[in-house]
Amino acid sequence: MPLFYRWTTVILPCLVAALLAGSGCEKQSTAPKKSAPKYQPITAPLDPFAVNQRLAKSVNFGNALEAPNEGEWGLTLEARYFQLLDEAGFSGIRLPVRWSTHAQNASPYTISPAFFDRIDWAVEQALDRGMAIVINMHHYEEIFTDPPSHKERFLGMWRQIAEHYKEYPADLLFEPLNEPNTNLTSPLWNQYLAEVIAVIRESNPYRTIVIGPVDWNSYASLNKLVLPAGENNLIITFHYYNPFHFTHQGASWASGSDAWLGTTWGSAADMTTLQNELEVARNWARTNNRPLFMGEFGAFNKADMNSRKLWTEAVARQAENRAMSWGYWEFGSGFAIYNLSKNEWYLPLLKALIP
Repeated sequence: MPLFYRWTTVILPCLVAALLAGSGCEKQSTAPKKSAPKYQPITAPLDPFAVNQRLAKSVNFGNALEAPNEGEWGLTLEARYFQLLDEAGFSGIRLPVRWSTHAQNASPYTISPAFFDRIDWAVEQALDRGMAIVINMHHYEEIFTDPPSHKERFLGMWRQIAEHYKEYPADLLFEPLNEPNTNLTSPLWNQYLAEVIAVIRESNPYRTIVIGPVDWNSYASLNKLVLPAGENNLIITFHYYNPFHFTHQGASWASGSDAWLGTTWGSAADMTTLQNELEVARNWARTNNRPLFMGEFGAFNKADMNSRKLWTEAVARQAENRAMSWGYWEFGSGFAIYNLSKNEWYLPLLKALIP
């Protein structure tokens, strides 16, 4: 490069910039900086009942980011999956995330920046399409077996997650923990949920938070929840897989499930049981003035398709009739509504969810 050209086009501008900015030329980087979120942050209190309506018809992206590493359970998220759900008429997404695999074990429990980038991508795929999205903490198995040893790590991870997403809009919701169970008993969980809500509120005073009861988010355990006094911006979630011998027949992780193969669903008695059980949840919600999100429901693919369709349609309609939002489990694996190998919907299930 000629000296005069280099002086006038490179060195002189750089010296001027250095004098103005107080930094040296050699330290300047041409790498693009990560821009601030392009969304409207939350600046005022929200109505959780209104936010819950944004989740009205949602789908879980199960078996993707909840796997130890994405792809290990057969599903890697693609932008077109979000587009398919949007075009089909779904309003929201629940994103199960195994944060614990991607965070350090020692304080401050740093979460991998690359993993954050991947979650950012998924969150923005939903938001850019005008869909609400719930990010949760899924499969943190260690806290269920030894809660006291993992409480600080649990809170530490949520402090980072909350800080990271504090500028994101109201359509992003936090769900601190999926299906508390085993040694994370109701008294402990009520303590932990109060503490994690307080941690989230440090950076997200107005974000809507999704909280579920113990016993794997059972509707029958809603009455065990003790929510912090004055904390109104909550959506309460429960999961519904009844009758379990129908919804989990042939599921490899359910002990003895091969003996349930051939179980059907659709009798008048089946419908009555469904209505009575969802009524328990509605009565609790009315008494406590809380919106309800049926965050998971689905029937495994070893059940016959007609029974799956009838059950899925009945559960969705009965939930809607009780002002509950819902999240079908799930998009593209064992409970799938979409056939990944054929790139097509399982139409009976799609029509059961979105008539």
